[in-house]
Amino acid sequence: MDRSRLQSYTPTVIENPRKQAAVIAPIIERESDTYLLFTKRAAHLGEHPGQMSFPGGGTEPSDTDLKATARREAHEEISLDPDTVQFVGQLDEIETTSGYAVRPFVADVPDSTYVPDEREVAEIVLLSVSELKDRTNYESERREHPQYGNIRIHFFHVDGYTVWGATGRMLVQLLELTTTWEMPTSVDRVVDPDADYPV
Repeated sequence: MDRSRLQSYTPTVIENPRKQAAVIAPIIERESDTYLLFTKRAAHLGEHPGQMSFPGGGTEPSDTDLKATARREAHEEISLDPDTVQFVGQLDEIETTSGYAVRPFVADVPDSTYVPDEREVAEIVLLSVSELKDRTNYESERREHPQYGNIRIHFFHVDGYTVWGATGRMLVQLLELTTTWEMPTSVDRVVDPDADYPV
């Protein structure tokens, strides 16, 4: 992954958000490949249960800034040592269906053993960037959303896991900024608003 474009990128920011959150897209380098770390959210959570996400969460009064939020939440969710997080860039803020303006930070983290907080995280998953870039593992659809209108939804299917939703949108931008991957110009299908999701 080439960090140079990401480091010079100026991300968009949502003005006057109702609620704020921050996540870290953790990059892990191995000799065999580069990996991104995801969490699979616990099934009992009220928001986005079972979905794949980057570690992170909502701000707390004790957080000095959104980077502090991202470090704290990642430490709580997967025991990532805040002192080992090396931020390399930031993606566009995303407004989620749950009302949060999420600021995604991208960071290099050590190739260590991480421990999930079972209250929030069902599983910690590493997915290789080469497989995420494989076009045969990607699909997208267009549908009407009651809040955001006509939207494109991205799905990355790797090793039995599917990254989609807000995290899928972040992943599209991250891959486009750091690799040769480009989002296809056309969608795979247009579906009704109440159609089932392919996950």
